[in-house]
Amino acid sequence: MERGMEFGHTGVVKTVGLRNAKAETGRQLGARAAVVSAPAGEGHTREAVIKLLLEDGPITATAIGKRLGLSPAGVRRHLDALIESGEARAARSAAWQQQGRGRPAKQYQLTATGRGRLGHAYDDLAGAAMRQLREVGGDTAIVDFARKRVATIVAGVEQLSRHTPEATIDKAEEIADAFSEAGFAASTRKVGAGVQICQHHCPVSHVAEEFPELCAAELEAFKQILGTHVQRLATIANGDCACTTHVPLTLLPTQNSNIAETPVAQPATSSTHDSGRSAE
Repeated sequence: MERGMEFGHTGVVKTVGLRNAKAETGRQLGARAAVVSAPAGEGHTREAVIKLLLEDGPITATAIGKRLGLSPAGVRRHLDALIESGEARAARSAAWQQQGRGRPAKQYQLTATGRGRLGHAYDDLAGAAMRQLREVGGDTAIVDFARKRVATIVAGVEQLSRHTPEATIDKAEEIADAFSEAGFAASTRKVGAGVQICQHHCPVSHVAEEFPELCAAELEAFKQILGTHVQRLATIANGDCACTTHVPLTLLPTQNSNIAETPVAQPATSSTHDSGRSAE
């Protein structure tokens, strides 16, 4: 299962989302110009293609056409423009992703350049503020700030009280909803014996590259809410196409000695190069 989410804003780094870019002014509109470079009549469609590449990429041209009701020629026109500007890239599907005979279909996703065009205004200011915070309060101050920031995002999400696969999936979706409202375009999907929380956008990724405490605080919050060990498979800050966190749907004995209603099993292993990618 996968639930796509809307963009929002965080209290740390102001973002320029796809939906509200036209309402922004001067410098921010200039930052978007290279992304939405299509003629006026095609601007909305180009935005929709970019949004699909962001939230569901890597994705095939055929899937884009079906989702948006575009002809193959129309899809190619938008993808070629994004590739030419360096904002998207294409790669052949893996063998396990191929359906039917013939050559594996190409899958498309945004590049770091394309992701950066979505807008990370005030990154320099946020980075400077956190460096000053570290200078004044040390690493402890950074950790405290990161934890408080995540606590604000998940303030409405209560701890999981009953560990069943269904309850764990529902709680993971609550977490994804909360992060989507904060601008992370998060979703969930069932993978083997677990569920993955995928954050397709990170409005603080440039700052998180320097301050990994931000990512660590998110993972800590996931563990506390879900009451189980979770594993971070990929992060945008490290160059992956999404921040992907694996959550096992059953608990190990050391994690849950008092709950016996669910059979115990080892969590499924996942490759770190999965990166939240959808199979076509």
